[in-house]
Amino acid sequence: MNTRRTDVWWLAVLVLLMVVSTVVSIRFGAMDFSGHEIASAVWGKLTGRTDLSLNERIFIELRVPRAILCLLVGACLGVGGTLMQALFRNPIVEPGLVGTSSGAAFGAALFYVFGALLKVSLGGWSLPLAACAGGVLSTYLVFALANTKQEGRSSILRLLLTGLAINALFMSGIGFLSYVARDPAARSIIYWNLGTLSGADWNSVMVVGVATIGGLVPAIAFAKPLNALMIGEQEAEALGVNVGRLKWMVLTINVLMVAVATAFTGVISFVGLVVPHILRMLRGPDNRFLILGSALLGGTLLSLADLVARVSLRPAELPIGIVTAVVGVPVFLSLLRSREYLS
Repeated sequence: MNTRRTDVWWLAVLVLLMVVSTVVSIRFGAMDFSGHEIASAVWGKLTGRTDLSLNERIFIELRVPRAILCLLVGACLGVGGTLMQALFRNPIVEPGLVGTSSGAAFGAALFYVFGALLKVSLGGWSLPLAACAGGVLSTYLVFALANTKQEGRSSILRLLLTGLAINALFMSGIGFLSYVARDPAARSIIYWNLGTLSGADWNSVMVVGVATIGGLVPAIAFAKPLNALMIGEQEAEALGVNVGRLKWMVLTINVLMVAVATAFTGVISFVGLVVPHILRMLRGPDNRFLILGSALLGGTLLSLADLVARVSLRPAELPIGIVTAVVGVPVFLSLLRSREYLS
């Protein structure tokens, strides 16, 4: 079986897993829905019925957009992690470690506290734009201070340490904003620090969907140049790759996807680290497979994590960031202990 056919087979498996996880996530939660209730709610929505029951409205207006948003956010985080790891040729790099998530959360916190006038002028796009601005600021601040022009172990360690410092800086800013804010802004900021999908609605699905598609399409187009970059910057330039332009484009795509996703869910860590690592164990380092596969597997894993968050303490809800951290921290530590990943 040739490589391309094997990739298609694996992508089909990932699609199937995503569909199954989505169906399970839609059906179970703080309130479980039977197959009959699901079919009735969907049929009522399609036919324009106005007398939907309370359970049917909860399913259509809350459960379904939450499940879709979960897929989109997981795709954003998975693709963002794959792009960052490909760019630096090291699998311990992910958006949360280089400041993108904390910067986006800081931008969103500023919006919650001071963004009344901005909301009037920009409507529903105010929150994601504020998050994008924070993500851009933090990410480029990390790369500017880390001076990652040199290759090798010292460059990666410097990047991680700089990211740690910038994360601490922006998290302290978020803490200050949550201290001075009043309800409900203070509660929104606190929930953000832990990660939550409880605020999902059709508007957030639309905005994150635009960011997901707008980032995934060019990311796939950059798969071959990223493959060339794996052998080294000088070698990639010899093959006709504009390495400087590639870096800026990949960073821009990463910030766009991760910041917008973070704008509606808060900080969800380690998805961008775990997903590419699993896919590399399955199919190797080819970014033509990894980018699309990470979108599918990221949505699947985040759907399962959200399901655990909703059913473990029901009718209460566990913050999803706790669930992803429980899985992601051991994986990150195991990678960090492997010297080959720091070379």
